[in-house]
Amino acid sequence: MTQAHDTKSKVFFGTANVPSEYKGGVVAIGNFDGVHIGHTQLLETALEKAKQLGVPALVLTFEPHPRTWFNSKKPVFRLTQEDVKSKVFIDMGFDAVVVETFDADFAAQLPQTFTNTHLVKNLNAAHVVTGYNFHFGRNRGGTPEFLKAEGERLGFGGTQIDAVTSSKGQEVSSSAIRTFLRDGNIAEAQKILGRKWRVSGEVVKGQQLGRTLGFPTANLKLPENIELRHGIYAVYVTRENGDELEGVASFGRRPTFDNGAPVLETFIFDFDEEIYGEIIAISFVDWIREELKFDGIEPLIEQIHDDVDRAKAILKEI
Repeated sequence: MTQAHDTKSKVFFGTANVPSEYKGGVVAIGNFDGVHIGHTQLLETALEKAKQLGVPALVLTFEPHPRTWFNSKKPVFRLTQEDVKSKVFIDMGFDAVVVETFDADFAAQLPQTFTNTHLVKNLNAAHVVTGYNFHFGRNRGGTPEFLKAEGERLGFGGTQIDAVTSSKGQEVSSSAIRTFLRDGNIAEAQKILGRKWRVSGEVVKGQQLGRTLGFPTANLKLPENIELRHGIYAVYVTRENGDELEGVASFGRRPTFDNGAPVLETFIFDFDEEIYGEIIAISFVDWIREELKFDGIEPLIEQIHDDVDRAKAILKEI
């Protein structure tokens, strides 16, 4: 949080609904799906600029993801849920998060409308920070060059952050992270994210098959747009009270039983509490193996024992 304001950070839906005490600040703009190391550089630049100017620091982001709105039949594989993303921003020190609805009207507005209405009229932005490839407005007509010219005309400063590359020279991007996760390459995804990839949700009752096998699981039904590779993973489990536990998770269709809709089932080590209805987070540490179909229960149980041992060995090395 900036020194000029000690008001608790908040999330507001729509730039028109931002209170006056958050106006006149530095605005970091983007989708920020994943909040990876490239995003972090942009966000930290905005925080530093706000500190220099002594003004609030805000994030302006969009929901749903524009790519999902333009192609609703194939929603984008979201790396970070909206509420989780907002919490990351607040934890970083932003005074407010502004979530603008991306719909037909927003997509069709002229670039000048975005700058005149959202940045100037509604937010009274002193400075905006964007990525080098940030485009906005009808037909993506708002280019970085246009935004710079609008800032000079309307009186707000601007900073554009260049592309960030990994140690292997690959451009850091949300698309690259999605590819790694689709491949089950957790280690490479984590390098670009700068932290472990995680999902969260409410623990729901399943068919309790794990309980009958001697391995009761906490089950989460994830959004359909999660494209994580099906298989077995070593994971950490974070409870609502902050406790972090170790476990092994299976994400997939359970081909040995019903080959149904994908579900995330996590066996938590040395844990026997009832947590149905609790919101938990699963952080993925490493891939163990692909999802398999077994000819009977006994070989499956034997494999689960092996999965537990391998997960414990992986987590012991962290």
